[in-house]
Amino acid sequence: MADGFNTEDMLDMYLFENQQLLEKLQETVLEQKDEECFDEDAINEIFRTMHTIKGSSGVMMFDEITSVSHKLEDIFYVLRESHPENVPHLQLVEHVLEVADFITNELEKIENGETADGNASEIIARLDVFLKNIKGESGALEKKEEPKKENSAQKFYIAPAANVASSKYFRITLTFSEGVNLVNVHAYKAVYALKELAEDMIYSPEDIISDESCVDEIFENGFRILLQTQATEEDIRKIIKAGYDIEAVDVLECSAEDYRIGFGDADDQTIQIDLESSVEEIEAKAERTQEQIMQEAKNKTLAPGDFVIQAKEPGKAKKLAKDKPKKGEKTTFINVDVAKMDQLMDLIGELVISQSVVLQNPDLKVPGLSLDNFNKSAAQMVKISTDLQNVIMSMRMVPLTNTFQKMNRIVFDVSRKLGKDIEFVMVGDTTEVDKNIVEHISDPLMHLVRNAVDHGIETPEEKAASGKTERSKVTLSAKNESGKVWITVEDNGKGLDRNKIMNKARNQGLLDYSKPESAYTDKEVFQFITLPGFSTKEKVTEYSGRGVGMDVVLSNIASVGGSLEIESEKGKGSRMIMKIPLTLAIIDGIVMKVGNTSFVIETGAVKEFVSVTKDMMIHDPDQREFVMIRGECYPVLRVGDRYHLEGYQTEVENGMMVITEVDGQHICLFVDTLVGKQEIVVKPIPTYVKKVKGLSGCTQLGDGSIALILDGPGLVD
Repeated sequence: MADGFNTEDMLDMYLFENQQLLEKLQETVLEQKDEECFDEDAINEIFRTMHTIKGSSGVMMFDEITSVSHKLEDIFYVLRESHPENVPHLQLVEHVLEVADFITNELEKIENGETADGNASEIIARLDVFLKNIKGESGALEKKEEPKKENSAQKFYIAPAANVASSKYFRITLTFSEGVNLVNVHAYKAVYALKELAEDMIYSPEDIISDESCVDEIFENGFRILLQTQATEEDIRKIIKAGYDIEAVDVLECSAEDYRIGFGDADDQTIQIDLESSVEEIEAKAERTQEQIMQEAKNKTLAPGDFVIQAKEPGKAKKLAKDKPKKGEKTTFINVDVAKMDQLMDLIGELVISQSVVLQNPDLKVPGLSLDNFNKSAAQMVKISTDLQNVIMSMRMVPLTNTFQKMNRIVFDVSRKLGKDIEFVMVGDTTEVDKNIVEHISDPLMHLVRNAVDHGIETPEEKAASGKTERSKVTLSAKNESGKVWITVEDNGKGLDRNKIMNKARNQGLLDYSKPESAYTDKEVFQFITLPGFSTKEKVTEYSGRGVGMDVVLSNIASVGGSLEIESEKGKGSRMIMKIPLTLAIIDGIVMKVGNTSFVIETGAVKEFVSVTKDMMIHDPDQREFVMIRGECYPVLRVGDRYHLEGYQTEVENGMMVITEVDGQHICLFVDTLVGKQEIVVKPIPTYVKKVKGLSGCTQLGDGSIALILDGPGLVD
């Protein structure tokens, strides 16, 4: 890259915009991968995307990205202009995704400070063969190109054309959307794109790369271009179109005289009287014709880095952006280090703890103390801290759309390699979860989707043997329920074979021989597949059969306080349901006391609180304890016994039953007293403390004491 272009801001903008474009490109392609061909809107969208990537990559001097983008752009130019028939659609989809993968890999190298050293020659060769094939089938007109396109990208100026007689002249004004960052770079991209058509070009402001002060002028007056070309207005509009960055494109054909005048307003030619010059000087100025001025400008020697021939009157006064009042700019996005977001979240957590310390201070409990004004101020502080918490939480929440789209790509790639025709359906992909949660579930979700494609979906031969006629389908869905997000991977394949899993478990010594096999529920049997080294796949493939994957799924989900539920029906398909919290940072919890120890359980897991009597208690032959409440029998867990505490309440009449529900299972927690509801800042249990089943973390209460957070799934198991 040239030193003049190698700025951090430009590079950040280049990476951000092209990554966004590639995500949209992949989404567009995968949405129509099952169609017979791309529709007109998709063709135009892909063409514009590759044209934009080509232009910006050319500006940044990433030649391999520029070349491969240009070749794919050529293919979609032919599709758009000539509408060839019998285009192999799936092959085209694979070509587009291959180009997207190459560019994505190059952008990742650039983002990591490495050199974009990828070689796109093989991809370009395959694209060239594909392009020749569709041209040969359709007799498509070839897109006009400059003789040596590869070298033209290295030019920094446009040479004036010799043939002026047939030239056309256009006055172009680009109006950029308010809030677009680095608008000077976008203006340069437009100039770079028009270079293909230009015989000569002038633009204003002139120094759009090195002079950042021109941004205000572009926003206020637009970016103005005078173009001398053999092309038509339609050709110009095909290259420069309104989009997310450009709000409007005005193209007006003008005369050669208007072109020579430049950007001065021809309708506003005021008479200027020179009172300072002598008569001889004034007469000398009058003898200089416009043609002489043009000739002087054309004879001007180009300095290194000049992009165009300056063909307007030299010395013309221009208003600098720095002389204008600053225009308010609306920021549309900002890149923030995730570590800073985490730090801010930690600070807000500390604020919540400090708030509890203040509001629960023992000094406020003096009898007869009037606290009306304090309570009003405290209520206002609680409201502000809650609003602050909601804002930072919303900043951390991201939709699952991108994650789901990656799964769409996995289904497409794996199904093609395995020879399976699979429809991929996404439901609820706009559901939002905490960014940290997304990072933790991406790998588990990938394993579940690949298992559904490889294990669940039958091959065409297996489908024919079983008499299935419906198309194979993998459905990925998400929804919010009870403070958690449920992500389900469902397939309509062959389902899990209970007998096969039981046989494998028996051979590996996983069964409890004191328990008859018929006593195992389907849920218990299906959970065997989540154990390390367990696989029912007889043949090891690229995607499964080594007994790894599902145990990773379970451990990753458990690390964020989630759970995995497996449902299946042989011959009809399977459902893998991940239930994970919306966020890991701050939750609403119920504080309980057992002896001298405080515990907290998430509010969403609590169904009700009940006071019971001895006659409601039941014991089975194994001395397990149950309680009858309104005709329902619930297992009882005495928290004091579970964690071997001292000084806890043993008489049920003197304590409280907390009915909780986890994954459809109910359990009653017997505690001494209820303290109340409180916002809880979740802190991890220190690593030097041995991991205890049923505890997911700890928190600090308002009185400065530490409370342990109970983990619902760990208590039920």
